Amino acid sequence: MNIEKLNIPTKSIITVAIAVTLFFSSVYTVNEGHIGIVKRFSEAKEQVNPGLHFKVPFIDSVEEIEVRTRKNEEKMASSTKEQMPVTVIVSVNWTVDKTAALELFRQYGGLKQFENRILDPRFRSATKDVIPQYDAEKLIQDRASAIQAIEASFIEEMKDFPVTVDNIQIENIQLPAKYLTSIETKQTEKNLADAEKHKLARQNLEAQRDVNTAKAKADGIKLVAIAEAESIRIKGLAEAEAITAKAKALGNNPLIVKLTEAQNWDGKLPATILGSSNMPILDMRAK
Repeated sequence: MNIEKLNIPTKSIITVAIAVTLFFSSVYTVNEGHIGIVKRFSEAKEQVNPGLHFKVPFIDSVEEIEVRTRKNEEKMASSTKEQMPVTVIVSVNWTVDKTAALELFRQYGGLKQFENRILDPRFRSATKDVIPQYDAEKLIQDRASAIQAIEASFIEEMKDFPVTVDNIQIENIQLPAKYLTSIETKQTEKNLADAEKHKLARQNLEAQRDVNTAKAKADGIKLVAIAEAESIRIKGLAEAEAITAKAKALGNNPLIVKLTEAQNWDGKLPATILGSSNMPILDMRAK
């Protein structure tokens, strides 16, 4: 397109171009999950939140610091409590304090410098201090305990810095192959021994249950016998008391004997009468 044919002054074009350039040079955005550090003549002046912002063109510049959770991983050689060589891979999740992003940038120049100079060396140191406190078997079987120890040590190391330690993980533990085989064999033997203990305990439980059943049955028989004996005793006492009372009553009143005989008479006269004199025996049945 020929500018002269459009009759547009050259100065106007230059002015518009400069205005557009100045506008776009003064506008910037900060991504979500980051904090913007505004620098003026390379001096960090302020921090801004994510979104659209304005700055002084050609004078101000902006750098971003991530404030989302970051993960650092370290692979290091160490030794166990029994001086066995071990290689561990550990990782740490950590977050920059949003309110202190400007201070962190002023002191360390950015996240990479902070990681290289502060965070990574202390993380390696905390790990190497903890691993030798565990023998190989416990390190494998109780990894959580080692993680807690590393975490406690590292949090103490980082308490004066504007970051939060979220969590630490032992990603992998590499021990000599021969030792791993011996651990597997030992664990298998332990599992078999535990199975035998469980079986023996179950047999003992069943035997004890049979003993308890027999004892309960014997106790039941014993209680029945005691009840029967007590019943007989009480019945005997009652009968003895009745006989005593009857004897006492007979002794006090002889007519009771005659009354008893009368009560027991069946209403028939005797067929014969026996006397002490020389009386003939009479047949009372003769008409």
